[in-house]
Amino acid sequence: MSKKFRPWNVQQDFLLPPSLLDWLPEHHLARFVLEVVEELDLAPIYEPYEKQLRGYPPYEPKMMVALLLYAYCTGVTSSRKIERKTREDVAFRVLAANQSPDHSRISEFRRRHGAHFENLFVQMLKLCARAGLVKLGHVALDGTKLKANASKHKAMSYERMQREEEKLRGQVKELLAQAEAVDAEEDARHGTGKRGDELPEELRRAQSRLQRIREARQALEAEAKAAAEAGKRKDDDDDEPPPPAQDLPGHTVPHTAEGKPTPKAQRNFTDADSRIMKRGTSFEQAYNAQAAVDSAHQVIVAQALTNQPPDAEHLPALVDRVAEHLDEVPRKLSADAGYFSAKNVRWLESVGVEPYIATGRQKHGEAPPKVRGRPPAGLTPKARMARKLATQRGKEVYRMRKAIAEPVFGQIKEARGIRTLLRRGLKAAREEWALICATHNLLKLFHAVVA
Repeated sequence: MSKKFRPWNVQQDFLLPPSLLDWLPEHHLARFVLEVVEELDLAPIYEPYEKQLRGYPPYEPKMMVALLLYAYCTGVTSSRKIERKTREDVAFRVLAANQSPDHSRISEFRRRHGAHFENLFVQMLKLCARAGLVKLGHVALDGTKLKANASKHKAMSYERMQREEEKLRGQVKELLAQAEAVDAEEDARHGTGKRGDELPEELRRAQSRLQRIREARQALEAEAKAAAEAGKRKDDDDDEPPPPAQDLPGHTVPHTAEGKPTPKAQRNFTDADSRIMKRGTSFEQAYNAQAAVDSAHQVIVAQALTNQPPDAEHLPALVDRVAEHLDEVPRKLSADAGYFSAKNVRWLESVGVEPYIATGRQKHGEAPPKVRGRPPAGLTPKARMARKLATQRGKEVYRMRKAIAEPVFGQIKEARGIRTLLRRGLKAAREEWALICATHNLLKLFHAVVA
């Protein structure tokens, strides 16, 4: 051949050890993640290791944090996929310094240190604020349903639990009688040398299913009783303060006045904390993820996740979190009708936040009412808010809500492909949502500072 090509020899040994960073462009996201990790305070993550001086050396926590941050930034949440990426993807290999942690180590690190992800979110938010990406002139609240790592077909209603429990009790009783008859026949035929404690496979399955249903029923009854008692306390004090920032309400089991679950109250056997929620036009086993988003650069300034479908109860706690993270409250706050209540409006005004909260859905093609002059006296909080949003200024402020909060969920779900939470249980799901929001802000910082 007369044509010359560039040299190519996959078995060529390096004469000198190369720098791993040379494998990536100067402004690559992985390089930025490494720089950010150096700025984070990871002392709470390092602390447990200082107490365990024996054993084989664990992986460097900075490396594991960098891997998780970059993985979630790029929409890779599976520990098995992260492990495979450390062998096949250049950026992951650079972050891991040519190491390849087993997926079980990655999963265990995420589980063990998940309680610190909220702190990582706050640190990332403060880095964004230091870079001038947070103004708190206008903050919009919104929520989205994230699919739980459980099938809705694994849920059972309280009514069906009672039926199935009774049915399975009968099956177990019948199977035990059959087993005793078989044992007696075999003893008569072969003697008594057989141990006799081997349970038939169908009996083991029936007993196991009966135990799971019984435990789920008892848990539903306990939650319903607690919810009924909490409702009585709330009725005694309608003006109780909003919940603490770190104690957002969980799911309230539908219950009767006597504290018993309603027939339709459900519990999932795979993830008992998740709930069936409406997601678009369908119903799925899900969690309700909340975010308060700043208008300047769509940075998430507060986040939360619950298994309670309604949104209104989360508003005070989210605003409280904004103040806790940034030492001030937003000047304006917009939210859809799901967050409206007279109590929320009064509370926002009392802490110096100007509310713009829809009072109901407007029919498609229907023009909003025109308002002129000063508002008449004696209007209810709902009528006063509806009139405020019908003004020219109110329309302009509320119109921005869709351009502030909703794109954030689009960037998480569509651009990164994170539509399902991997971890099960309310506590673990909250930790994963904090990591998702932290990486959202990390990407905002990257695009503003580097890209």
